[in-house]
Amino acid sequence: MDFLESAGHDATLTEDAAVLASAELGEYEILVFNTRREKETTLTVDEQVGMTRFIGGGKGFVCLHISGCAPEGWPEYHDVTGGGWITGTSTHPPYGQFSVSVGDPSHPCADGISDFLTNDELYTKLGWRVGNDVFMSADLDGETQPMAWTRKYGNGRVFATTLGHDGLSFKTPPFQRLVLNGVNWAGITQAK
Repeated sequence: MDFLESAGHDATLTEDAAVLASAELGEYEILVFNTRREKETTLTVDEQVGMTRFIGGGKGFVCLHISGCAPEGWPEYHDVTGGGWITGTSTHPPYGQFSVSVGDPSHPCADGISDFLTNDELYTKLGWRVGNDVFMSADLDGETQPMAWTRKYGNGRVFATTLGHDGLSFKTPPFQRLVLNGVNWAGITQAK
């Protein structure tokens, strides 16, 4: 939140998902999720509908790290995010340092970012949907894993990254730039 505000964004922080099913949601341009939605934080059907209408109607969505996890009973969530963690299927090696590669430096969300080292979790065996524009990845045991991508959902824009496990991850300057780029890209108003 601090680096979003210091970059000039007007941000509101809430842990109350009821806003997704309220008229108040229309006051915003972008949703940023940075939490796993399961058990007591699972979205109600009304919140799911409000969120998908918001994004599909031309607003933006930024999905960080574990917030890409498909909630129980809502596998269609990955239609919005483009994929992410699947409980019981996805894995990661122990938290540690690894190299992130910018595969498409011309992508708007890669602006100002070159390959970098980070301390984070490197997710593998993610749920995946067709239509993602992957521009950042990492290699693990000879396999390339997506680290950041964009996609369309209806008339809306979705930016997702599996990076951002903890405070150390968030302090990495390329990660902060990545999130700011994602917010800026997702916030571009879509033609109706």
